[in-house]
Amino acid sequence: MKIFTSTSRVGPKPIVQLLLTLIASALLSACNSPGLSKMDPVEVPSYTEEEYEIGVGDSLSIKVWGNEKLSIEVPVRPDGKISMSLIGDVLAADSTPEALAETINGQLAEFIKNPQVTVIVSNPSSASYQSRVRVVGAVNSAQSVPFRKGITVLDLVLMAGGVNQFAVADEAKLYRQVAGEVKVYNINLDDILKYGRLDTNYLLMPSDIITVPERSF
Repeated sequence: MKIFTSTSRVGPKPIVQLLLTLIASALLSACNSPGLSKMDPVEVPSYTEEEYEIGVGDSLSIKVWGNEKLSIEVPVRPDGKISMSLIGDVLAADSTPEALAETINGQLAEFIKNPQVTVIVSNPSSASYQSRVRVVGAVNSAQSVPFRKGITVLDLVLMAGGVNQFAVADEAKLYRQVAGEVKVYNINLDDILKYGRLDTNYLLMPSDIITVPERSF
């Protein structure tokens, strides 16, 4: 029996696309941003049925049943490999936990009879930057922080020290990846910060980006 974890991971490609869209949109007029949605933001699942792919920096718990000396807790090195007794280096990066368990099992079979290997991702640190939320522009301190369920627009703006004196707060935007497409939503930060009107204090999702434009002089 092989045990493996499935941990949400947003691949790097959607984030690159999102950042490129953000840069392009910054060159356009904030008042007439193309594709600005008049609907509330679409919630996207923060979980996935896709199998987790191991990345550099992840911590793995590898158990060889009936052989505690071979069972280890090990990080994935920058070269994408791990090291184990008897079999030496094994490429772990880009494998699923189940696939890695099968690879290790096959190599150990040359040394011990009927090995039973399980791989558990005990710390999926390689995915941390893929699920961050970010706020940039006319804030006192731009932020990129790990996503936590329940975090809102206001939470992130407060982490950034609020907007600065040059901000056009009611023209702030939320950029969200939805079904392979970037959606843009207006945020009325003045209403949120000055008047406590929370209509646009949206719940954030992994990889969301908030931009706060500055006044033109």
